[in-house]
Amino acid sequence: MSPDLSHIDSWIFDLDNTLYPADVEFFNQIVVKMNQFVSRYLSLEPEAALHLQKSYLAEYGTTLSGMMAVHGMDPTAFLDYVHDVDLGFLKPNLALRTAISALPGKKYIFTNGSKGHARNVATHLEVFDLFDGHFGVEDTGYIPKPKAHAYDAFLDVFDEIDPKKAIFFEDNLRNLEVPKQLGMRTVLLVSDADWSHEPAAARPASADIKADFVDYISDDLAGWLKTHT
Repeated sequence: MSPDLSHIDSWIFDLDNTLYPADVEFFNQIVVKMNQFVSRYLSLEPEAALHLQKSYLAEYGTTLSGMMAVHGMDPTAFLDYVHDVDLGFLKPNLALRTAISALPGKKYIFTNGSKGHARNVATHLEVFDLFDGHFGVEDTGYIPKPKAHAYDAFLDVFDEIDPKKAIFFEDNLRNLEVPKQLGMRTVLLVSDADWSHEPAAARPASADIKADFVDYISDDLAGWLKTHT
């Protein structure tokens, strides 16, 4: 049976690996640049920097949060550097644009990346103009999803959102637990791409994932929206 989403008037989307299919080649650019930045910042060999980066990702939610918490790093230069990437790997999807455009109510982007990264990627994907707001990690005081504070900060900024009338789309399983607790519907975007190089807690989900805080699972965002709305 199709889900009853007639009450939904707020549609909240993660950015990376959600508004586009999980793309190892594209996202690996960011991973490489994070490794380069950490390596230089801490004067570490690349292999040691990569190990530290992954441990911070798993423990703190993002590499950035770990670097700030442990080393007192200023986030601005880091975000500018790691998000300066080639967007050519990503292709606009007319079906997705059509599906998002047809959604009733307001649409938002909520990313652990920067607001500039959200704007650049969504503009490249030809969907940015469809959103009523975008929210980046700087808006949370650099405290990322899945921390509850990040969602509270989002709802403080967009106080028109009633969580019980909202639905949240994410590729990272752990980032859906708090939205579900807040009363939102949740959709997990899954991929069969090989993310084994990422910490298990931080990698995009696969289709065999099961969790009681996930309402729906899909490997095709545009198709899911078209079918269920």
